[in-house]
Amino acid sequence: MTLLKISSAMLFTAFMFYLVATIFFGATIRDKRTDHKRKTLAGKIGITLTLIGFLAQVTYFITRWIAGGHAPVSNLFEFTTFLGMTLVFAFIIIYFIYRLGALGLFALPIAMLIIAYASMFPTNISPLVPSLQSNWLWIHVTTVSLGQGILSISFVAGLIYLIRQVDQTVRSKRTTWLEIVMYLLVLTVGFVGITSAFTLTGYSAEFEYLDENTGNVVTTEYHLPAIAAPNGGELLTKDAMEPWFETPAWMHGADAGRKFNTVLWSFITGSILYGVIRLITRRRIAAAIQPKLQNIKPDLLDEITYRAVAIGFPVFTLGGLIFAAIWAQIAWDRFWGWDPKEVWALITWFFYAAFLHLRLSRGWHGEKSAWLAIGGFAIIMFNLIAVNLILAGLHSYA
Repeated sequence: MTLLKISSAMLFTAFMFYLVATIFFGATIRDKRTDHKRKTLAGKIGITLTLIGFLAQVTYFITRWIAGGHAPVSNLFEFTTFLGMTLVFAFIIIYFIYRLGALGLFALPIAMLIIAYASMFPTNISPLVPSLQSNWLWIHVTTVSLGQGILSISFVAGLIYLIRQVDQTVRSKRTTWLEIVMYLLVLTVGFVGITSAFTLTGYSAEFEYLDENTGNVVTTEYHLPAIAAPNGGELLTKDAMEPWFETPAWMHGADAGRKFNTVLWSFITGSILYGVIRLITRRRIAAAIQPKLQNIKPDLLDEITYRAVAIGFPVFTLGGLIFAAIWAQIAWDRFWGWDPKEVWALITWFFYAAFLHLRLSRGWHGEKSAWLAIGGFAIIMFNLIAVNLILAGLHSYA
């Protein structure tokens, strides 16, 4: 228990250091009137705080490994927090190569949102099921996560490129799609805000429902007021808010109702937050940010987008296809099946293979490359969120 407390404290410490570091990286993108020495100092402080936060998160990872007796990547809480750590690690490497503080202003908040997203899943350490009792667990999962973390940097660079380059003076498909991306990021912020608020209040409501997979009656605990109850569920907690409707039966996976309810709250809170931001800025979010990014060279952002994919793609190939196939043969006596996670791993692989092909053979540079990076990150997030919340398969243990 002591190690678990230390582990939790280190994860929170890392989160707070990333938050403060983001503020300092924000100081590096001010206009030309800002003193160059102050920008440089802000960048140095920002990366120093990031390194301290990263070391704290590594400490979280090691202490949780010791406490659990196995690599802490066996459930969605552990995998998602590790994905956030690999994204920060990839950012640190890229920063020391290119010294671009704006990357930290976007990369660290995304890493924090990923870590915060992990908080919606149970944090307890459970014994491994037989198929996970293998060294291939941490070999496969850590390599996949590292590959996705590096690939996520291409999204960060691509997003900055588009915010800087897309003409915001006229409404077009490009501005609309870019604003949709910004809206989705705000939804994630809404998720973090609403879950944190109700966690602080200690809100809890229990539902009882029939688990179709096991045939047993199980109990699930909601930490947000129930808009969507579990399918066929009955509210057990007195004085708790009555649900508006039931979760659709086609949504599978452990605690699908609770997770769907969280998604609904995220959309409600995020949409309100987005509306408030638009009222304050009186323009699109991307248009409000664009003037702050004019000093960044677009060619540099384009190069970072490509480099991140060129490095992350082979790492993901190693972990997501090769190591995964070896482990699947050991665990399930077949190299490949049509499990949803396997299918989406293959889709991810094909997408980034197409990215490199279009870049190297067809000359898709600049804006086209940036849009592809956005699309690739959307696939990674769909695999992380939708596949785990909606689709059932052999990976449902997560």
